[in-house]
Amino acid sequence: MPDPGHEQDAEVHGEPHAGAWVEPRDDRLSQVVEGIIRMASGDLDTYIPTSKARDQVDAVITGINLLAGELSEVYADFEDRVETRTRELRDAHEQMQHMAMTDPLTGVGNRSSLRQSLDAAVSARKDGEPGPAALMIDLDGFKDINDSFGHHAGDLVLMEIAARLVTASGPDTVVARLGGDEFAVLLPVSTMQQSRTASSKIMEALKRRINLDDLDVWPRASIGIHLAAPGEDASDILLRADTAMYAAKDDAQQRIKFFEPVMLYSRQLRRDMAGELRHAAERGELELAYQPVVELETGKLQGVEALVRWNHPVRGMIMPDAFIPVAEETGLIVGIGRWVLRAALEQLAGWQDLVPAEDSFQMRVNLAASELQSMDLVDYVRRALRETGLPPSSLILEITESAFVTGGEVETYSLKSLQALGVGLAIDDFGTGYSSISYLRRLPVDTVKVDRSLIEDIDDDDGQLRFVDAVHNLIQSAGMEAVFEGIETAAQAGQLYKMGCCSGQGYYFSRPLPADQVAGILREGHTLPQAGVGLPARLNPG
Repeated sequence: MPDPGHEQDAEVHGEPHAGAWVEPRDDRLSQVVEGIIRMASGDLDTYIPTSKARDQVDAVITGINLLAGELSEVYADFEDRVETRTRELRDAHEQMQHMAMTDPLTGVGNRSSLRQSLDAAVSARKDGEPGPAALMIDLDGFKDINDSFGHHAGDLVLMEIAARLVTASGPDTVVARLGGDEFAVLLPVSTMQQSRTASSKIMEALKRRINLDDLDVWPRASIGIHLAAPGEDASDILLRADTAMYAAKDDAQQRIKFFEPVMLYSRQLRRDMAGELRHAAERGELELAYQPVVELETGKLQGVEALVRWNHPVRGMIMPDAFIPVAEETGLIVGIGRWVLRAALEQLAGWQDLVPAEDSFQMRVNLAASELQSMDLVDYVRRALRETGLPPSSLILEITESAFVTGGEVETYSLKSLQALGVGLAIDDFGTGYSSISYLRRLPVDTVKVDRSLIEDIDDDDGQLRFVDAVHNLIQSAGMEAVFEGIETAAQAGQLYKMGCCSGQGYYFSRPLPADQVAGILREGHTLPQAGVGLPARLNPG
């Protein structure tokens, strides 16, 4: 007989007893669990089917399906955002790389891109085959464009130059701007003849006139070429091309030069000169010579121009054309200029007893453009005049034409302050720069020194003679006096005198003289050759 207690225990422990009714198993719960597991693993496209019962289980399934759909949309949007952001970051990185390798003004490559391309060309070179060639290109006289017309005009010229280089160089080349007015062209594979042809083509392209608004510029350039030798790296190649370029700049007749080993020796000499020049003044190696400025009508000495010489202990007397460019490149020109000014004023003070009281005898001293940028220039001039006991009117500072029209605040301050001090200011080398004649009336100057190149041919060229006459009239109409330099013949002096020119300077009157010979002229009251009739004996010491 069955034990009723046993049946009761069976029900309590969930075990159906014989004859009990059992509810059918619902598979939807298993589907829900499986669906949730798939969703958790990232499969948000999972869909759990609902039944026709439409009961609470189906409501849960519907909610889960809706949640999966929303999560899928959110995830898809997130992936789109990540992809967009990744693309933006990649584009920004590429843009930064491009900017890091591109000259921002001209759009061509920069020094980094040139070196990178040159390294690749060196690596790709095969034994026995031509390697890369580097062409260094420097614009001659470009600084005058910046100084005369402003940096905006200079930038426009650089952009045009870059465009011409790209066109002239052709495909498979790399054009780069290395800074300032210096460019480079890389020919990945080139022979000597191919490099020469490419350089000639570039030179012809650069020679064409550049017309920018009212500005006409005829570019000039110097090109140095080096064909990479086996074993040379990018630094070696660029150094040799750069050295050849400097050699081309020094040769007015041949503006395209291939590198030669002797050029490195010349470059080393230039570097050595800069090192020695740094101490030349303190060692007493700098000297002054004085070239007279003469009244054309009478031959009377109006003053002298102080010209510096370097009496090198080994090389002997070195003329300024050989070392002044080095001084300007290395920044030594300011110190040398200060020495020249002080020494010239001290010498003028020593001559004061020899100059008649009624005469105006002036010392002319050249002032470099970089000296105008020194904030203490005016104080130095004022102190030098005070300590030598000279009036400001006894000093004339000769400044190149381009330096007068830079428009910089420091330069303008220096010029106006020197003028207020009472020092005479003169434009030097007038007629060689880019400046417009309209500047004449606005410059704080009272004298214009006309460059020797303008009067070279006035003896036998009527057109040039009329041009010089027009220049002289222009200077006079601007309320200034003219001094013509480079007078070497009596005919030149006579022509200028007939024009009404008052003052001149040149070998016809005298070469630069040591201080004691100038003192002799002042002491004895000698006159130098005059432009009128009855010229006295020519003074021309050795």
